[in-house]
Amino acid sequence: MTWREATREEIYAYYAKEFPRYLADLPEFITATGPKQYAVAFREPHPVRKDEVPAKDFIRRDTWQTDASGDRTTPEFDDFEDVVEFIRHPARNDPLGRSEFALADPEVLEKPDPRPDAVYYALDHWERPWVLLVDIDAKEIARDRAEELVSADVDNRDDDALLDAAGILDAAPEGYPYAFEDIDRAIEYGFEVRDIFEDDFDAEETMVVYSGQGVHVYLLDSDPAHRYDEQSREVLNDLLLETYDIPIDPVVTADRRRVARLPYSLHADVCSIVQPIESPTFDVRSATPEVIDE
Repeated sequence: MTWREATREEIYAYYAKEFPRYLADLPEFITATGPKQYAVAFREPHPVRKDEVPAKDFIRRDTWQTDASGDRTTPEFDDFEDVVEFIRHPARNDPLGRSEFALADPEVLEKPDPRPDAVYYALDHWERPWVLLVDIDAKEIARDRAEELVSADVDNRDDDALLDAAGILDAAPEGYPYAFEDIDRAIEYGFEVRDIFEDDFDAEETMVVYSGQGVHVYLLDSDPAHRYDEQSREVLNDLLLETYDIPIDPVVTADRRRVARLPYSLHADVCSIVQPIESPTFDVRSATPEVIDE
């Protein structure tokens, strides 16, 4: 099994043909107007309408227009199909419309219509508490493993040199800053975190999502006792990092402005479908879309 970047044609084919099949499986809190924003990343920057504004390789778009008090006034997306059309054609269907800060219309440019390398939604939410998500990244696991394998002069090595010395860059998938065993370990950690949520926090609703290069673990209980604020999230971070020694990214858990990869979106850097999973033995090869020509 090898990994590679999806082509423009494959990205469009995925969102046109396969992605719609998964819309009924999206978590119930991911709607057209629930998350406060949707975001899209591009492989190459795309111009905006205003000449003096730099081209963008990442854009966030609000799901609601708001008044001066921050109260909702007008939805930007009438239904989730509008979100899908924005994902398929971000410039043509930019919610900013004809604002000078909107993406430039590809029809008046020599650049083609941008395609989404990644699609995200905001963890901050209009209709429920801020979504609690723990991020475990295979890159961090590989970095820690490399430090154990290469004991000499670790402080003097940059990440690439360290990973190369540990043989990780040459291991499958070649050229990526981790090996498949690091992804498998991230998935195992994800289910360990789920068990901690259920055993230590009496969580009733959890979800583990394969993110393409690791996992996201959700604690979704909406009971008032689980409305985790900034301080309680910091305590949770300390518990997972220090007591359980799980290599999470603590910023993701504690930062209200964070976005997460949209379940069932395409991680175009590795041609994998981001998706909820049910077992620590999940085979990442099963996440390859049908439209990808291996």
